[in-house]
Amino acid sequence: MLQVKTKAATQDPGVLSIVLPVTVGATVVVAAAAASLADEGLSRSALAGLLALFAAAAFTEAFPLPIRGIPIGRTSLASVFIVGTIVLYGWAAATILAFLMQLTVELGQRRPPVRVAYNSSVYALAAAAGGAAAAAIGRMPLDRALIATPAAAAAFYAVDLVLVALVVARSGHEPFGALLKRTLRTTSLPLAIMISLSVVLVVLWDRSPFLIAALFGPLVAFDLYQRSQLRALEAMRAAVTDPLTGVGNRRRFDERLNDEVPPSKRGSPVSVCLLDVDDLKNINDRHGHPVGDLVLAAVGARLASSGEAFRLGGDEFALLLPEVEPEQARLLVELVLVDLALEVGLDEPIKVSGGIAAYPRDDETPGGLVDRADEALYQAKRHAPGSVYVRSDDGLGLRALVADSPTDRATRLQAAMSLARAVDSRDAPAGTHSQSVGRLAARIAARLGCDVDQCDLIALAGRLHDLGKVAIPDELLEKPGPLAPDELRVLERHPTVGSHMLTSLGLGAMSGWVLHHHEHWDGTGYPEGLAGEAIPLAARILATADAFDALIYRRRMSQAQAVDELERGAGTQFDPTVVAALVAELGDAEYDL
Repeated sequence: MLQVKTKAATQDPGVLSIVLPVTVGATVVVAAAAASLADEGLSRSALAGLLALFAAAAFTEAFPLPIRGIPIGRTSLASVFIVGTIVLYGWAAATILAFLMQLTVELGQRRPPVRVAYNSSVYALAAAAGGAAAAAIGRMPLDRALIATPAAAAAFYAVDLVLVALVVARSGHEPFGALLKRTLRTTSLPLAIMISLSVVLVVLWDRSPFLIAALFGPLVAFDLYQRSQLRALEAMRAAVTDPLTGVGNRRRFDERLNDEVPPSKRGSPVSVCLLDVDDLKNINDRHGHPVGDLVLAAVGARLASSGEAFRLGGDEFALLLPEVEPEQARLLVELVLVDLALEVGLDEPIKVSGGIAAYPRDDETPGGLVDRADEALYQAKRHAPGSVYVRSDDGLGLRALVADSPTDRATRLQAAMSLARAVDSRDAPAGTHSQSVGRLAARIAARLGCDVDQCDLIALAGRLHDLGKVAIPDELLEKPGPLAPDELRVLERHPTVGSHMLTSLGLGAMSGWVLHHHEHWDGTGYPEGLAGEAIPLAARILATADAFDALIYRRRMSQAQAVDELERGAGTQFDPTVVAALVAELGDAEYDL
């Protein structure tokens, strides 16, 4: 049903550690099946039937059905004929047929030897498992068609799914459980259809083997129809997708904007963001167009992590944010300004200017919103390239007024707090991690002798310390197992992103604390590898409070266990003085913030 299809999956040493035992096990099973079949013998009619089933399985396997949304990528109808062989001729015949069929198809398509061996072995083992399940049911005709066939199909599918998902997860550095769950969800409907078709095959075969043509013809037609439908869908997708960045194109932007801004009645708030990559021509001239393309792709990827992104042409992008207020949208859009040069590998900064307009505040028509956002973009590029302006009634960007307007600063801080709550809701079981860190950090700071104002600022920094995680994809935050090196690099950007956002609020000192709250006392932390007292005291306090709360609520430790863990890390990861202050502050009371 499923099969490994990526070349990387056949070259990774870790993958080979899976391939070898599976191949050895399949060799033993195939040898046993061949011996069993030789003892039983085959009549001419049985041999003719097996050849017909082999041909049908090979044809459908050679033209599998693509499935979007899973790394495995496709499924075939060959399992219908393999399951039919299991029920009609037994496990030995089905195991040999499955192994030889897959071997023939893979060799005919000139696949890499390791892939040929693994896919053929998986089919052989799955067929043997299906045979064992069918044999456990019995031999009565009714049982064979209605009970043994579904049992054989389920066993075949289970072995096939697990073995293929195992090697794909290893090659793609993805958690096996997550991939298995997603694949099971995506292929459950095809499985139900294939079980039904297998039952029909067995029933028709019992009446006359020649009736297989009545099933094979519709199957081929269905296969070809599905492939044509997928091609049509891909063509439609290509028509609204920018090929360089993978985000939507201008046509798709216009469609989505018309969807979100209803012509006849007022709907929910929508923020429309237009952006330009500044000096892209100079980047192309100095470094070449391939580097310029990398810059565009990086901007598109960053925007897509924040909302529905579009490339309108050249260096122009758009971002559509339904139900997001303009000031929240500005904070999100500014994420594309952080570390873009490092991602592309340039020594010079990459600046992106932006303008934002909001429906229905600024305009109630799609065209009018684009014009208002374009006005804000023009102001940003004219007065402060690399900045993002929010359109206001007087045509000026709100960013230009922040330094002189406490009201604006309060509005922006409120937007940041709202984003911090959104991060908590997807990154912490109870959705209160940042609040707890802020309160505990303030108590530690007070015990260390900080004044009231500084304690209040540290409490606020605790509330906002993970603000930068708004730029981290959900699948990374929710990944249960260890992160791959490239995933770690993405996650380790969040202090820098959060610091940049706080700087834009005029909270310079607090932004430095957030920037360094993952530094370690011994200098092994990030992002700058600071050590000892070079790390701001507030950042050391945040690091300790953050770790303690995570141990309690994420790793489900008791308070005593969490304290022991922190004390073991004192002098390496944590400031010993801060750890001692936390322990003294907690005393004998249970942690409840």
